[in-house]
Amino acid sequence: LPAEIEKVLKKVSEGVELFQSIFEKLATATNPAQREKYEGDLKKEIKKLQRFRDQIRTWLASNEIKDKRALEENRRLIEQQMERFKAAEKELKTKAFSKEGLNLPHKIDPLEAEKDAFVHWVNKVKDELIIQMDAFETEQEQLAVRRKGKSVDPSKAVRLGELEKSLERHKWHLTQLEIVLRMFENGKLTLDTVNPIKDDVQNYIDTNQDPDFMDDDAIYDDLELEDAEIFGIAGMDRDDDDGPAEGKTQTAEVIIADADGSGGGLAA
Repeated sequence: LPAEIEKVLKKVSEGVELFQSIFEKLATATNPAQREKYEGDLKKEIKKLQRFRDQIRTWLASNEIKDKRALEENRRLIEQQMERFKAAEKELKTKAFSKEGLNLPHKIDPLEAEKDAFVHWVNKVKDELIIQMDAFETEQEQLAVRRKGKSVDPSKAVRLGELEKSLERHKWHLTQLEIVLRMFENGKLTLDTVNPIKDDVQNYIDTNQDPDFMDDDAIYDDLELEDAEIFGIAGMDRDDDDGPAEGKTQTAEVIIADADGSGGGLAA
């Protein structure tokens, strides 16, 4: 198995390098035929990387592998390329529907460009939160699986509780960011009011797993956001951080109870 993993990780490295090379060529291509060729090559390479990601996720869920740091790093590396491809694909589709407009001389409104940049930023940080949530859920699955009759490591139970809280925090931030985006697009929020949250939100994404992380649930207070229900969004109350609400996955609670000797264990 180690030899197979090493072989796949080597292919990931080579695939990412090739993907980035094609990406750069696509970005600088001026000939339509060249762009079409590079776009096709890019799709082919991202599909290969996605298959490697599926294999890596299978290994991450396996108990046979103890040190999974390299697997996690390569999974994140592939997902970063997937995000780049998604953004490039969206841009190419936009250009395809507006060739005539692109061929005409036009002046970009700086204010509109700044608004577009903010919308892009919101979608980017939402994607970053979702990628982190995916990693949390993968770790939860690894910690929750154990063999019958074996006691649960209390430290794993604690970590499961931490992961559950991290997931709830991320879901709450996703809800707030979606409301920000809707209100901004509806003209109820301006650039002057939304730009100040960017540093705090990015800081949360970058440091939320640090040992000395201090959560700030007042990031969005000055925006006076409307209720999630108004936009048809499933709202997430920060009070939920104190414990899983009724109907949520109870994995962490089951494991913690079992570690204390007060409940039955999960079986692999």
